[in-house]
Amino acid sequence: MMVRTARRAGKALGACAAAALLALATPAGTAQAAEGVLELDGTEHEDPSGCYRLGDFAPPKVANHTDGTAWVWSGPDCDGQVTQQIDPGQTAIARGRSLYIE
Repeated sequence: MMVRTARRAGKALGACAAAALLALATPAGTAQAAEGVLELDGTEHEDPSGCYRLGDFAPPKVANHTDGTAWVWSGPDCDGQVTQQIDPGQTAIARGRSLYIE
């Protein structure tokens, strides 16, 4: 009976150790910031991530010096429709109201 209890305890400890290693190996989140600098009308955003509102009146100049693609949206909160794609290394006049980069 003592041997069975010891084996069960050993299996439980092994399962706990495996779960702990898996939890440590899994990234905390799926989204990561783009590496580099995103320039919106001369304002630099280092390692940008997420949604950025663009000017309401004059279309802003966007310089994407990151490793991620920037998506310009028709709505102010990265909603509506994608109106433009600005690839890494590209500079463009944004034709929309917000920009998303990951």
